Amino acid sequence: MASKRKGDPIAERVTGYELLLELLEQGNSLGWSFYFLGTDELTSCKAVEKITELYPNVKIAGRHNGFLTKEEEPAIVAEIQRAQPDLLIVAMGAPYSDKWVYKHKQELAQVKVVFGVGGSLDVIAGKVTPAPALWKKLNLEWLHRLLFAPVAKGQKSRWRRQAVLPKFVFRAMIRK
Repeated sequence: MASKRKGDPIAERVTGYELLLELLEQGNSLGWSFYFLGTDELTSCKAVEKITELYPNVKIAGRHNGFLTKEEEPAIVAEIQRAQPDLLIVAMGAPYSDKWVYKHKQELAQVKVVFGVGGSLDVIAGKVTPAPALWKKLNLEWLHRLLFAPVAKGQKSRWRRQAVLPKFVFRAMIRK
């Protein structure tokens, strides 16, 4: 929407979830290895189990939940370095995933692709239902998640974190 208002529309919109599914599909064909970091322990296990079932040729280089203490981080980074995955999928939610990746980018330089996928592992595991097609068409997946997805224990309120989105929409509408 913002790109359209600025006169430079993006040809298509691709969500992190859609991109992850496409990468898993490609990884299944090409034998890529993935390391999954994020979500809670039970959901992480379920997501990897589901991925293994749906994409049997994907190599699981490792996984860890996203509730890390600062003291645990060096060991997790070392584990990822040892695993040498083709792709590191970080599902700690925004902005935590981005900040974590940025903080460790030098140490993770050997990983070919690192990206944050928000709540994608929650959807794969079946903890969260994907937004219905109409919500997607209207670019309101964020609102669907805000209204219907549970907030993990120990996480800040989703309402507070997503309060910036209506502000962004308003600014995009008034600026050209």
